[in-house]
Amino acid sequence: MSVTRTSRVLCTAVAAGVLVALACGGAAAETRTVVVFEDVPIHFDQESPDPDPGDDVAHEDNGRVAVRTVALPAAGAGTRIIARVTVRPIPKDEISVHDPWDRAGNVRLSLPGVPDIEIVKFVTAYGGATEHEVDVTHLASVLRGERAFRGFIDTWLSPAWTLDLTLSFENADGGLDPPPDWVLPILHEPSATAESLGDTGYAVDVEVPEGIARVVLYYLVSGHCTDGRDEDEFVSKDNVIAVDGFVVERFRPWRDDCRRFRHVNPYTRRWSDGWWSSDYSRSGWCPGDWVPPVTLDLTDYLTPGAHAVTFNIEGVRPRGQDDHLGYWRVSSYLVGWEQE
Repeated sequence: MSVTRTSRVLCTAVAAGVLVALACGGAAAETRTVVVFEDVPIHFDQESPDPDPGDDVAHEDNGRVAVRTVALPAAGAGTRIIARVTVRPIPKDEISVHDPWDRAGNVRLSLPGVPDIEIVKFVTAYGGATEHEVDVTHLASVLRGERAFRGFIDTWLSPAWTLDLTLSFENADGGLDPPPDWVLPILHEPSATAESLGDTGYAVDVEVPEGIARVVLYYLVSGHCTDGRDEDEFVSKDNVIAVDGFVVERFRPWRDDCRRFRHVNPYTRRWSDGWWSSDYSRSGWCPGDWVPPVTLDLTDYLTPGAHAVTFNIEGVRPRGQDDHLGYWRVSSYLVGWEQE
């Protein structure tokens, strides 16, 4: 376990699933780490959708989604929240694994009556283990109390992967900006296609509460295709975000630094042009890395009151005669502060 560095000697204790680091002698806690998932199997099996029904982790989507509810502490002022996600392939024998492919995945916070929030969005390596550490302090107002989490990997094999997720509440010793007072999930769409987007995209009605003085939109996006051929994985498309009909952002998600993750991709393949599969640039993601959110300050557009936020992706490859198509995995949420 990682703990905040201090000049004091730290002891550890475990209570109710929470790993706590505290100063010996009973001083206040420095780090509280909640284990959400630990070595949880993620796979696809139509005959056995729940690979381990004896524990407190449920499974959905034939084993591709793990679900668990945990109790989270309330983060006080000056607390940083770090999400740590570890994904490991399950070995097949001494030299191979069961699922050597790159797979889209995420860990999500599920709140009643609204879309899930992608806490960490990632793509597995080609058969390699990966670990991601992400600061999620901006979600402090919803990361408290009894909360349900979902862990997902888009695998079609069994066995396939295991997933870990911990949330560490760390004393930052000052210097942190105040976390948002308001969080509103507005979109989670794992398969945005030409058909589902239509001509205008997804329109979401949003009500900004009175007293909110600053609003920032978080947008998590990655482009894919069902056959690994060009669009929309290797040919990016315009993502367009509008508020009340006015376009506030138009951009093409793109990653051209994927070569630096080759070391975590043991089953990447070298092609005739000399490139490895893991090296190619892609629409907003790299095999073996997490997908950072795009953030937009929309304070000038999302004033208190009712608004319509629209998400569109232009020119998505439609379904062809071979039944293959391009699609995008997108999600979004808003955060707001009562003072700028």
